[in-house]
Amino acid sequence: MEKHFRKNAGVVVFNAQKKVLMCRRIVPQTDGWQFPQGGIEPGETPLQAAQRELFEETSVKSVVAVKTLDYALRYEFPESVKQKFRSKGIVSDGQDQYWSLFYFTGTDNEINLRTAEPEFDEYAWKNIEEAPDLVWEVKKEVYTKMVQEFKPIIECFDAKKPL
Repeated sequence: MEKHFRKNAGVVVFNAQKKVLMCRRIVPQTDGWQFPQGGIEPGETPLQAAQRELFEETSVKSVVAVKTLDYALRYEFPESVKQKFRSKGIVSDGQDQYWSLFYFTGTDNEINLRTAEPEFDEYAWKNIEEAPDLVWEVKKEVYTKMVQEFKPIIECFDAKKPL
């Protein structure tokens, strides 16, 4: 049987202190932290989807695109999650995540998690290398690979130099 992986945009936002914006999921009610993410709609590029999802989930618009990976990082759901999805008519074995990195030019006042369809109940600015240890085990490998790509960019980023 052929597996189906949903195209997904992952979003990493970092600030002038070189910290990344992580959010804590409401459902399931765990201490599950992650980066904003969401499906890539037909006709959207991964970058466009990342900007849309970032705004939908956090209300953040004040960002400058720094880098989008041109390949996907894949993770597969555990069988229990696949069965739960199938019972709802969703056929997805996992996600192909296309990651985008943004520099935050706004202030924390712009961050609003009380959106039309809230997904998060808390946010925090963290060191990017912490991210793989804070996420759902299934996503750990993808996050580790993404950190390897984005950490050097964040460390060397100079907001005063044009991209």
